[in-house]
Amino acid sequence: MVSLAPHPVTRPPAVAPLPRPSAPRHLGPAWYATVMGTAVVASAGAALPQRVPGLRAASAAVWALSAVLLVAVLAARATRWARHRDRARADLLDPAVAPFYGCLPMALLAVGGATLAVGGDVLGPGAALRVDGVLFGVGTVLGLVVAVAIPYLMVVRHRLTLADVSPVWLLPVVPPMVAAGAGAGLVPHLPAGQGREALLLGCYAMFGLSLLATLALLPLIAGRLLLLGPPPLALTPSMFLVLGPLGQSTTAVGRLADVAPTAVTGSLPAALGAFAVVYGVAVTGFALLWLALSAALVVRALRRGMPFSMGWWAFTFPVGTCVTGAEVLALRTGLVAFQWLAAGLFVLLVSAWVTVGARTVRGVLGGARSAAPRAPRPGTARTR
Repeated sequence: MVSLAPHPVTRPPAVAPLPRPSAPRHLGPAWYATVMGTAVVASAGAALPQRVPGLRAASAAVWALSAVLLVAVLAARATRWARHRDRARADLLDPAVAPFYGCLPMALLAVGGATLAVGGDVLGPGAALRVDGVLFGVGTVLGLVVAVAIPYLMVVRHRLTLADVSPVWLLPVVPPMVAAGAGAGLVPHLPAGQGREALLLGCYAMFGLSLLATLALLPLIAGRLLLLGPPPLALTPSMFLVLGPLGQSTTAVGRLADVAPTAVTGSLPAALGAFAVVYGVAVTGFALLWLALSAALVVRALRRGMPFSMGWWAFTFPVGTCVTGAEVLALRTGLVAFQWLAAGLFVLLVSAWVTVGARTVRGVLGGARSAAPRAPRPGTARTR
């Protein structure tokens, strides 16, 4: 619930520590973004239209890294809940941290999708399918829970103003969209009949759930920018989060249209294929506009001394969904323009992943205490 009235409470500065591995008490849910950002590099690399020597092997190596990261972060977070339950519960009541719980189901789904896409080269097709099935099931259930629970807390327990509005608010509602895209890969592996059709249409239902929730939040995000100006420096990378539902929705409808002929009959597969192209092209156009705006704001923030933080991982997974979205459009339309768009965005993705990953490792090993993204403070003034 958003109020336009000034908020009487002033929050502390928008900074938080980058914890050492030995300090699980301070390891928040935003760390799942490292898993998401790594897994999407593997998925995007495996589906790139251009055939680059060694790219598939490199994608398999990145997938293996994402799986190791997932296990490590899950273990660290479980330790935090076991030993520091007070802090873990406090995160849910913190409007700046609670939305990051959406990263957990997306991390599970991203690694599962990458396992099916390229992990079979290492595990074998059968094992990869089973791993993806488990991660998809758990990630989907958690994603639906988060999509309800976090907005509920935002309405009932958090006290929010227009100045609090942030693209971070999208994180809890995007997991069902990620599940929709991941579920498409499992549709052909189910026995023909009711189960296969139910999974296909269930994925479309999750696509609609996430899309409509995103469309409800985007006007708030744009309104906050227009009325209050750019976000605080540490929160500027979160502008890239808007690309997540845009690119992922294009990916989902494209992949679902690809498998629709195996699940439904009649004129429906052709209609779904046409919808995937029309919707995907339109949304990709808006995504490129938002990418340009976000990049300009990031350049502005860097010139003003934007510090490194875990928020920089927003440069990875959202861009990766745009890569996969361009890949499915290239496949469905055959246009060389989409092939080169996918390649260009993939280069941007890999560059961001290498840069952010290296700085994260250096910060953790060196014990750096870096700014982490938090919600804008109420009453933040417009700055030019």
